[in-house]
Amino acid sequence: MTNHHPACSIEWLLIPAPDLERAKAFYATVFHFEITDYSDTFAVFKTGNISGGLDNSLVPSTVGTSLSITVADIPSVLEVITKHGGKVIKPKYALGPNAGFCAKFADPNGNAYELYCDT
Repeated sequence: MTNHHPACSIEWLLIPAPDLERAKAFYATVFHFEITDYSDTFAVFKTGNISGGLDNSLVPSTVGTSLSITVADIPSVLEVITKHGGKVIKPKYALGPNAGFCAKFADPNGNAYELYCDT
């Protein structure tokens, strides 16, 4: 069967951010996202080839669709996360043989996401 549709990619994410200022500081400091204010209720971020928004009209969640942020060293990033208002939900754990490692955290607004690294 021939696929007549061009390949798709994810390029825009929305992160719920009721406390917009705290979210901007957190993602800029912890993950070095480039953040640009769009309005009093919305900021745009860019990291790598992904862009998105921090939106204070959305409700934070710990369930549903999530995202994983690749980092070089999970334990050191978890320290920075907690220092800047986030919480560790699940410390570093192995995904399986030769599959890398993850950890789960909540940002200061209560959104739950994952960290990933190879080692």
